[in-house]
Order: sequence, then C-alpha cells, then structure tokens
Amino acid sequence: MEPRFVDVLLIGGGVAAARCARTLRRHGFAGSVVLTSDETMPPYNRPPLSKELLQADLPAELALAEPRSWYERRGIELLLATAVAALDAERREATLADGSTLRFGHCLIATGAAPRSPRIPGGQDALLLRTLDDSERIRARAVAGSRVVVIGGGFIGVEVAGSLAARGVLVTVVELAGALWGGAFGNEVSAWAADRLVGAGVQLRLGAACEAVTSHGVRLAGEQLDADFVVAGVGVTPRVELAARAGLDVDDGIVVDDAQRTSAAGIYAAGDVARPRDGARVEHWHAARESGERAALAMLGEPITPRRTPWVFSEFAGAKLDVVGWAPRWDEIVPLAGGWAYVVGGDVAQLAIADSQLPVEEGRALVESGAPLERFTMLASASRA
Repeated sequence: MEPRFVDVLLIGGGVAAARCARTLRRHGFAGSVVLTSDETMPPYNRPPLSKELLQADLPAELALAEPRSWYERRGIELLLATAVAALDAERREATLADGSTLRFGHCLIATGAAPRSPRIPGGQDALLLRTLDDSERIRARAVAGSRVVVIGGGFIGVEVAGSLAARGVLVTVVELAGALWGGAFGNEVSAWAADRLVGAGVQLRLGAACEAVTSHGVRLAGEQLDADFVVAGVGVTPRVELAARAGLDVDDGIVVDDAQRTSAAGIYAAGDVARPRDGARVEHWHAARESGERAALAMLGEPITPRRTPWVFSEFAGAKLDVVGWAPRWDEIVPLAGGWAYVVGGDVAQLAIADSQLPVEEGRALVESGAPLERFTMLASASRA
C-alpha cells in the first residue's frame, strides 16, 4: 500500500510543535499538517507542571498550548499516543509504531528531552518531573505534613520545592554545589533565592552529596534524611535517538542552523532536542516557542526571525526570576536595583531580574545590542522612578 502523503509532519507533544503549527496557519499555509505525539494529551506547556499544577488540584487542560478544538478548526490532524519508530531521511518517510508509514514534504522533530535519574544506588526510585502524568503522580503524594527530599537545586528542584511547601509538605533540597542552580547564576542570586525558599519553610542542604536513595529517604555522607518520598531534578538528556538512527548530525542535541534545518533536506528540529550549530542548547519554553516558529517560517520560505539571546524564567515560593543572555563565566556580577548584571570583558553578557522589577524585553534587547553597563543602570533607575 502506498504511504499516505502529508505536507508537514510534526513529531512531538510540546510547545515547539504547537507553535510551528500555529505559525504555518497564521501565514496562510493551507496544506496538510499532521502532529504526532507519544503522549495522550495534545501539546502542552511544561512550566505549569512544577508550578500551578503541582500547587493545586487543577485540571490538566490548563497546561494545553492550544485548546483541543483549535486543532480541528485549523485542520491539523492529531495522532496522539502514537510514537514515530523510524525516519527515512532520504525517502522522507516516517514509520509509526503501528507499522504504518507517512511520507512528508517537511518534517519537524520536536521530541524534547528525557529527565535523568540520579546516578546513585536507588536513584531509579526517585520521582521525576517532565510530563503531566509525572506532575499528577507527585501531587498525589504531596499530602500536608508529609516529608520530601528534592535532589537537585536547579530550576526543577527549586520550583518543585516551593510548590510542595505551598501544599504544606516538609521539604528539604539537597544540592551538590554550594549554590542553587549549580552556581550558574552566582552566589548573589542564589542567596536571594535561598532566602525566599527558607522563608517558605524549605530546608536547604547546599554543598551536600546524596549517596543513595533508600526506602526511608536519602542517605548523605554519614547522615540519613528521612522522607516519605523523593523527587529528583538533576537534568535532562535530549531525545535524539530517532534522529540519530536516521543519520542526522547529532551532538548534544540535533544540530541545526539558524533556520532550524538539520543535516537532512526537508527535516527540521526545534525545542529542547535542537542545538544551534554555533551555540548551546537551551532547555526552556521561550527557546522552544521561538525555534518552532522559525522552523515554520523556513518551511514556508519566508524570512527567518533572527535567533534571540536566551531567556529563561522561574517562579518559586512567591518569587520570580528572569535571566536573559548567556554568561557561563563572568568577570564580575554588578548588583542593580531589581537585578544583577553579569559583565564579561567589559560588556554585559547576562542580566538576572528579580520579581519583575525590570522590564524583561527591554533588558533582553539591551543585552542583544551590546549596550554598556550604564544603560542597564539607567534602566534600573527608570524602573524604580
């Protein structure tokens, strides 16, 4: 039987695939679009999983990137609970898990990333957070008065800790580094966030290593932390297996150019699974959204929106943190009224904003333009006026 042909095949159930579909239709594309996902829900936003949906017993539909009816109105076919087993890049064919085959004109791989379990004895027993099912599973255990140890003080760990504390859970965060977020934002931002977490009732164990997850909690060096359950947020691994088997270039993600094109003609990648050829892979909502939109524009042959400097955000224990720019290392951190500027070689390469005290878009534009530190100081002063 001849495989069914679709103009655009979207593989993935996150915001990158949803934004690609939305951008195609907004720009007048009338061809066939099929979106496949190995999950049972239509594409959804992941940030609420560690925030609103973990704090309160809310319906999962609140996380949807688009209402279910949106896809029907736009003529976008959803194939849910349907994994893509293989891609033939040369023939532009996708084989689904049930053995059926789709031929495509363009394809977007937006398979995201998979959470890692701690590489310690018993680490596989720690609960992970990546999907709606994961969030609901943790929420079901989060009974007021229960005890939880959160392994990892990164974005997921910090947000889960704040959300569970809001439910009356007794939370202890264990972070190997001496600062939250593994020290990626410096001691100043870590201290600010730690104050918020401690004020919400969270206990912090920074600079502490977990040796094992046990039936009673977590074992540190010479110490047992008792807990009713354990949650781990120790990073993710991009889901590149499909692309690798298809022969696409893979290196800490599927390697893409500025238009999200992979090494195979007609195949694009976006979201957490994609890594720019000349940059780092960014695991966050804004990067997924923007890369999905760029892929759609490239498929249509329209001008591509330039890739913007990274923007990541977090909400926890009543606090908000926005970070724009990229500075894995810095010469100094200059405190501002409402944030911190990360200076590299005399230029501000990154800006952290506390509690929305500075306008994020203006700060992002300043970082992108290479504005001097004085401009950031002026922005902070104007925001407080």
